[in-house]
Amino acid sequence: MAAKGVCLHHISRESSDVKRLAKFYNEILGFEKIECPDNGIYERIWMRLPPVFSLHLIERNPKTKLPEGPWSSTDAIADPKNLSRGHHICFAVSNYDSFVQTIKVRGLRARGSYP
Repeated sequence: MAAKGVCLHHISRESSDVKRLAKFYNEILGFEKIECPDNGIYERIWMRLPPVFSLHLIERNPKTKLPEGPWSSTDAIADPKNLSRGHHICFAVSNYDSFVQTIKVRGLRARGSYP
């Protein structure tokens, strides 16, 4: 049982190219940009998937020693096998086949087939 008044507020993802990642979430999944205060230190974009789910995209600290995930990498070849199993975010879609077709039309690869 969750503590009284507790709910999920947002999830964050880091990337060396937050604009590229925001474009993906907007064009493929329908996220909308929402107001985000500028802290003047690093780039960040806040997004919402209506009606209430929020996602914060945050510029990766270039001094970080950990490898960057392939989906946020700007490398020409991104290999998802380098991700740990626990590093993911999952969305449900109403029509999987249509969604996969949308991804293919945009030149992206679809992985997995979870109901």
